[in-house]
Amino acid sequence: MRLSGIEGAHRRRRGKYGKRSTSTATAPDLVERRFTAEAPNKLWVADITYLWTWEGFLYLAVVTDACSRKVVGWAMADHLRTELVLDAVGMAILTRKPAPGLIHHADRGSQYTAYEFGRTLRTSGVLASMGRVGSAFDNAMAETFFATLKTELVYRRSWPTRHELEMEVFSYLEGFYNSRRRHSRLGNLSPTDYEQQLVTQKEASA
Repeated sequence: MRLSGIEGAHRRRRGKYGKRSTSTATAPDLVERRFTAEAPNKLWVADITYLWTWEGFLYLAVVTDACSRKVVGWAMADHLRTELVLDAVGMAILTRKPAPGLIHHADRGSQYTAYEFGRTLRTSGVLASMGRVGSAFDNAMAETFFATLKTELVYRRSWPTRHELEMEVFSYLEGFYNSRRRHSRLGNLSPTDYEQQLVTQKEASA
């Protein structure tokens, strides 16, 4: 990068370290900050973030696979109702079709502790896991993804409308992050290429 005159986008430092929740319908922490998995669809990490536009906040919920860092489910809306996270995890379940026993890890926000969300996980054979109240480190993998998204896209300019930002986030997720963005933790492969490499290795060893 130095020889080519390329400079990385710099991350803005913010004072957000935790979230509060008044809900009591929680699940145990099955992850304990071990955000690794030997194969896809063993551990998903989920969270919600706020993206600012001139019209107000656009809320983004994501579900990320801990093995490949791939965003396997996402949803955006102008509200924080439970439907937001239901749409995100519903997309992940529909497209990935995980086997029973997958762990879904999130914080203790009211959306994730809602009865409807818990029922959706149970019906799909997914185990709920939640970090402690007020500890962003218990959901560090999701926080890291959001920091990357904001550094590489959101903070680069201002956004007059929610629709405009929504279209750009969609393009970032599906057209760049999953398919083309390289990760040092993945041997400088994109999430999609890394998962394909795992499939190839599994077939070769069969």
